[in-house]
Amino acid sequence: MDNYKSGFIAVMGRPNVGKSTLLNSLLHQKIAAVSPKPQTTRFQQFGILTLDRGQLIFVDTAGLHHPHHTLGEYMNEGAKSALKDADMGLLIVDGSDIPPRDEDRLILDILGEIEPTPAMVIAMNKIDKLTSQQVKEHANAYQGLIPDAELIPISATRGDHLDQLTDTLIQYLPEGPPLFPEDQVTDLFERDIAADMIRAAAMIHLKHEVPHAIAVRIDEFKERNDHGAYISATLFVERESQKAIVIGKNGSMIKRIGITARKEIEEMSGRKVYLKLRVKVRKNWRNDENTLNLLGFKK
Repeated sequence: MDNYKSGFIAVMGRPNVGKSTLLNSLLHQKIAAVSPKPQTTRFQQFGILTLDRGQLIFVDTAGLHHPHHTLGEYMNEGAKSALKDADMGLLIVDGSDIPPRDEDRLILDILGEIEPTPAMVIAMNKIDKLTSQQVKEHANAYQGLIPDAELIPISATRGDHLDQLTDTLIQYLPEGPPLFPEDQVTDLFERDIAADMIRAAAMIHLKHEVPHAIAVRIDEFKERNDHGAYISATLFVERESQKAIVIGKNGSMIKRIGITARKEIEEMSGRKVYLKLRVKVRKNWRNDENTLNLLGFKK
């Protein structure tokens, strides 16, 4: 174990920059829920990458944003706590966008509250959508966010420069033995990942504000020997009108959500899954601290 490195890396960035996609690509396994809509990630999740020269423990956090409700405040606080407790930070930015946005700059407020300031690396994602000249121009703009940070252009979907990214991150980690078994890839139980994948499926199929008003609770998760797993879950929404949309005409929408979620859970777990979904109304749950605590959100 001479010169072996291990440590925690807080993965930061505004919503929809590709944090969870990057995590899945680095681990060569889908452990983090992904959808085209922002704020798919709400809970922290470890992604554990064990290499011959080091163990990188990525802490996937919710996207940094200007919150409009108590849930948003909880999500931002969780991201801040992750960086404060980590050995270093990895800021993901969307290289295909006009750089940088106000939400990208929120990292500066967080870094200003942490002493000593952790080492930071910037990964400029989505370069597969840019010309080589645009890569240079956008990299210069994003470098201005944290001038001392090393910036690496990457594509999480295509795999560009991911080896360079891991090599760079290992350099900043402290020396020490692995903190997790080499075959462990996340700290979450399958039921927790399943809940995220159900919500991501809802975000894929639903429009406007409805997907962000959904929370998922796993009510039952049972193994059925050779018959796979049985999962029962409740989708909480804030209004009766949202409940009707999620269920759909003759149950068509909840069926579509269930089919998509089941396929994702089966791919993740490697076995057949029977999935049963229901929808309940819990008014204004995103601003109800008691409900947020019951659903697992902590400030």
